[in-house]
Amino acid sequence: MAEPLWQVFAESAREYDAWFDEHRLVYESELQALKRFIVPGGLGLEIGVGTGRFAAPLGIEVGVEPARAMAALARRRGIKVVRGAGETLPFSAACFDLAVIVTALCFIRDPFGALTEATRVLKPGGQILVGEIDKNSPLGQSYEAHKEESKFYRQARFYAVEQVWGWLKKLGYEGVQTCQTIFKPLREIVSLEPVRDGHGQGGFVVISARKTI
Repeated sequence: MAEPLWQVFAESAREYDAWFDEHRLVYESELQALKRFIVPGGLGLEIGVGTGRFAAPLGIEVGVEPARAMAALARRRGIKVVRGAGETLPFSAACFDLAVIVTALCFIRDPFGALTEATRVLKPGGQILVGEIDKNSPLGQSYEAHKEESKFYRQARFYAVEQVWGWLKKLGYEGVQTCQTIFKPLREIVSLEPVRDGHGQGGFVVISARKTI
């Protein structure tokens, strides 16, 4: 059986978590992009919650995470974490108002299956947010070209915004919107990056959509 794409995170959780402190401006820029679309209130779920770096400041209460060491760090940040995989969420149907997937889709073997599961657990009219490295952006192309050099991204499969958008439309979502940030190489970022509507230039893109009733 093939090694899970998330196995490296189980082995190097603290090293992964330290990246956010080492790249604080990148992290805060990505948070700003996610916050552009989040509507306060309701029960939120982050799929692939990792160490809780996004769920905690976004006010998301529940997370799913397969890597035990990552889940432990997320719990320290106040997140209720259930161990599990995105393709088989351990929740009943229509119980969340918001489902968030941040830089996790690229580590899920069946991304459409994970989006299908996210749809199942969302209430009618619920919101999905997908934050990802856009494969077609300058940063995404750089990540793709050099991913063999990265412990964490070696097995990642990056997706174009249009592909994720197509999956969401196939699942019946409406009101799809995007915003983007991270327009420079990470080493050149010395202040918060702007958040702009649309996609195509920013390396980090947030896709927001609503589940149809």
